[in-house]
Amino acid sequence: MRKTNGRDTGGHGDTGAPPAASRSTKEAPLSTVVRVRSLLPSLPPAERRVAQRVIDDPEGVANSTITELAHACGTSETTVIRFCRAIGFTGYPELRLTLATEAGRAQSVSGGRVIGSDISPDDSLEEIVEKVTFADARAVEETAAQLDIKVLEQVIDAVVAASRVDVYGVGASAFVAMDFQQKLHRIGRHCSAWSDAHIMLTSAAVLNPGDVAMGISHTGATVETIDALAVAKGRGVTTVAVTNFPKSPIAEVADLVLTTAARETTFRSGATASRLAQLTVIDCVFVGVAQRTYATTRKALEATYEAVRSRTVRPDRRRR
Repeated sequence: MRKTNGRDTGGHGDTGAPPAASRSTKEAPLSTVVRVRSLLPSLPPAERRVAQRVIDDPEGVANSTITELAHACGTSETTVIRFCRAIGFTGYPELRLTLATEAGRAQSVSGGRVIGSDISPDDSLEEIVEKVTFADARAVEETAAQLDIKVLEQVIDAVVAASRVDVYGVGASAFVAMDFQQKLHRIGRHCSAWSDAHIMLTSAAVLNPGDVAMGISHTGATVETIDALAVAKGRGVTTVAVTNFPKSPIAEVADLVLTTAARETTFRSGATASRLAQLTVIDCVFVGVAQRTYATTRKALEATYEAVRSRTVRPDRRRR
């Protein structure tokens, strides 16, 4: 099966990112910063410095000449041009224009205020709340904007057809895996979420063709999750990765890649933003599965609701 990760895998060199002009007009435009952030780990060191500058200060880059940017990043103008082409632009002028346009759009949405997501030592509690909620909301919005509907549909098809679904995730991603398990169990589908490295591997080793194995990793570099997905792939099952970085190691062992768009910053490794982005993707998969199996899903939801209804305190039993 040809790997699909929400980017055109042919015709654009080795970047995996199509030029901005080639994306369907029916889709919301993908933020340049989001695209750069997703490709950051796969770039060469010199280009990565340019990419980090774009992520940290897109408006400043939009107002800089190519010479100024190259000097600030300790690299050459040739490297800047190479970076622009790697992320799908024809050159630096197109990158500057796009960043300026997106900066203006972002300021109009935020009422002219520039809201960062990094927490500084001098931030007030009100500013912290504003930054945290802004980052969380943006993670969900940007994840939805860049989510590849065709890949999502393939994942839903695979889960609907599967007799068994395994979900792997460690750390914060384990909570997302458990959420998906609970959702599918609620509608009567066999799903197991594993976070222990040994149990992941042994479970993957007894999967069969037609089953689905999903690995969830924000970085896409979690060894335990990658190894379990690799074992599952060797069993001939459909493998799915949910990650923030489409060219990360986990993508190499996944048939289908669903990407999120969340930024983890100072104090926020494993932040709520990344989990919300992952949960958004998982929820889209679940609702798609539920819609495809509408009649049986309704019956299962009614049965499970009835089963737990007695565990809810009724108004007449509440203490006064």
